[in-house]
Amino acid sequence: MLLLKNCTAVEFSPAQVTPGIDILIQGSRIIDVGPGLATRYPDAPVKEMSGKLVMPGLVCAHNHFYSGLSRGILAPIAPCPDFISTLKNLWWRLDRALDEESLYYSGVICALEAVRSGCTAVIDHHASPQFIHGSLALLREAFITVGLRGMTCFETTDRNGGLKELEAGVEENIRFAQLIDSDKEKAPDDYLVEAHIGAHAPFTVPDAGLKLLHEACEVTGRGLHIHVAEDRYDVSWSRDKYGMEPLARLDQYGLLGEKSLIAHGLWLSPDDVLLLNERHAFLAHNPRSNMNNNVGYNPHLSMLRHVALGTDGIGSDMFEELKFAYFKHRDAGGPLWPTDFLNMLHSGNQLLERNFHQPFGRLAKGYTADLTICDYPAPTPLYPENLAGHFAFGLSSASVHSVMVAGSMIYEDRQFSFDAARLYEEARPVAEKMWQRMAEL
Repeated sequence: MLLLKNCTAVEFSPAQVTPGIDILIQGSRIIDVGPGLATRYPDAPVKEMSGKLVMPGLVCAHNHFYSGLSRGILAPIAPCPDFISTLKNLWWRLDRALDEESLYYSGVICALEAVRSGCTAVIDHHASPQFIHGSLALLREAFITVGLRGMTCFETTDRNGGLKELEAGVEENIRFAQLIDSDKEKAPDDYLVEAHIGAHAPFTVPDAGLKLLHEACEVTGRGLHIHVAEDRYDVSWSRDKYGMEPLARLDQYGLLGEKSLIAHGLWLSPDDVLLLNERHAFLAHNPRSNMNNNVGYNPHLSMLRHVALGTDGIGSDMFEELKFAYFKHRDAGGPLWPTDFLNMLHSGNQLLERNFHQPFGRLAKGYTADLTICDYPAPTPLYPENLAGHFAFGLSSASVHSVMVAGSMIYEDRQFSFDAARLYEEARPVAEKMWQRMAEL
């Protein structure tokens, strides 16, 4: 049991800011919230918050932990005048260069940096074509090493090895989901890592692959996590080869539902938007990645029912992502305001609820104790009505003081309980070896 005393309790949707609140945690759950709980629970250990902001944990709804050792990459990269050449010359070479050692350190470093940025959970989308079998279990190990909650899956594709590679990807997704099922049987409320069924993008998955993915979703009870319409090419390919929009093609194989997570979706048609809403599927909006890849801007945000914020591999700083999402939207002449993007941040916790079957995203009795704690001396009054404005123009990952996942302080007073610096030191030579393998591809 642990009592967080004198918190400024913050919730996102609807926005709430309540000073002087105590939060009592037992195991992985919040068991009481209110003022003056110390007198009602005199035996509970107390951690004084001194007015710090305590909020539901931040969730990155789409990421690529396999890119963790790509920063400052020194490998010859041919010119990339468009998105497809960027994939072929950079990212598809990098993922082929991953081995067991480099993947583990990619996962650990990304997990560390996610927590430092205030994330309590990250939804990952993984690719390592030369290391498929066991890759997701290794990523799970990296999540657990740091204490981060998350989900992962393998990017099923035929882009390197045809049907054989595609089948291996599906098998890895099923194998990992079964491993997670075993975890849940042992500790249904405490397990940290869940599974999607992953696929790269419709233009690298033939109909035979979609059929296998549908079967995998059915047998595991999981949903599909896939890039769709990130670039015009994906849409043009689908129309030319299959005579339909990419989302309609996925729906033809029963791959759209409440657990489906569609990344990007910049070039969806109006019918695609309606279909996504009808199926109650989520879209992960990744504004910084979209800008970096020069793939365009998503004009559908105000029309989509379920939108969460992701990063697509550009770190896990959700404070920064919210700012970019809002500023880019304003630059594009969009109608949304900071409150709408704060709602998208909240939606990350709704994604967790759909997949972990636990309550997330509230500071209330019975909810999972995944919390982000910020030391933010607001220079202006902080009210529910202007909370989103503080997120857009003030709060940042520099404000993150502590992070709790499943009732455990995995990051406290800006420190981990283990030697994180050692992991960074170990990762640097591993990165250089990976870059050398890229140069040889």
